[in-house]
Amino acid sequence: MSEKTKSNIVKVVVIVVAVYFFLLSIKLLGHSFKLFGEGFAESLIEMTSNPFVGLLIGIVATSLIQSSSTTSSIVVGMVAGDILTLAGAIPVVMGANIGTTITNTLVSMAHVTRRAEFRRAFSASIVHDLFNICAVVVLFPLELKFHLIEKIAVALVEGLAGAGGLSLFNPLKLALDPVVNLLDDIFSYLPFKGLFMAVASILILFTALGYLVKTIRSLVLYKVEIIINQYLFRNDLLALTMGMFMTLVVQSSSVTTSIIIPLAGAGVVGLRQVFPYTLGANFGTTGTTILAALATQNEIAITVAFAHLTFNAFGIVIFYPLRFIPIGLAEFIGRKVSLSRRNLIVFLFFYLLLYILPLVLIFL
Repeated sequence: MSEKTKSNIVKVVVIVVAVYFFLLSIKLLGHSFKLFGEGFAESLIEMTSNPFVGLLIGIVATSLIQSSSTTSSIVVGMVAGDILTLAGAIPVVMGANIGTTITNTLVSMAHVTRRAEFRRAFSASIVHDLFNICAVVVLFPLELKFHLIEKIAVALVEGLAGAGGLSLFNPLKLALDPVVNLLDDIFSYLPFKGLFMAVASILILFTALGYLVKTIRSLVLYKVEIIINQYLFRNDLLALTMGMFMTLVVQSSSVTTSIIIPLAGAGVVGLRQVFPYTLGANFGTTGTTILAALATQNEIAITVAFAHLTFNAFGIVIFYPLRFIPIGLAEFIGRKVSLSRRNLIVFLFFYLLLYILPLVLIFL
């Protein structure tokens, strides 16, 4: 057996272990929140009962940790622990979509010394932001008025349960519950048991996702780059499918979309080709949320995951036909920003306000 084969086997084992600990962390997180008491639950539910605050929390949390999958998974754990309601969780998930896209912009800064290259790279980096912002601008008011996403998510879960689909995932209960019970016994010797358990579960979640993304990236990234260069942009459907598949594999839309920025900067792919790939990446990021929800065996938590899926599906259905809006805005901003350093600084100032202002408003 060659060294490369042995290395790949080790990586596959790491991936399996990382997935298990990721699922365990979600289950443990929901369990820990149940120990916080009714007072904590009521105060948090009261805060997120304002959908605007929930939206801002989603933006801030995800801009700090740069993973909408992680934010959504934590939300799922909180819903499973009766800390968040379904109505309070949906705006947080919407905000998480906006907060995840800052990585692309940072990657595009590598091209800042070459004007034409920077214009292409910067436009490609912010088209993801603009799509998510447009989707929230349209869908957030509709959700407030009609609860459309919530109703569809509930219907999907009821249909799945009626077909016996949810019972297929019961083996997770056998795999996870004994470890959760063991950890519950261990943490019972500590003061503030629920708090320590929540911190431990979040650390496990971050560590597991970190190893998962890093290992899968090292296993497939080179091959993915070849596929991107040779096959990806033959048509929009192929680009969307590849973006979705890539994100499901590497568990990070930031990684998926960041790969494409240097190619856009070099002029290998155009902004109109990048856009459907970005849509696919956005849709693919819901896979982690669904996986986390299934680990909880909690119907409301699974409904949150389907709400995340529904929100991204609606975004694609609306803004793929209207793609001239986010693409046109991205081209305009990229062109203006690349003209001078002053324009770049002004835009970055307002761009950062998108992430800093919500934090200020939450504290106020």
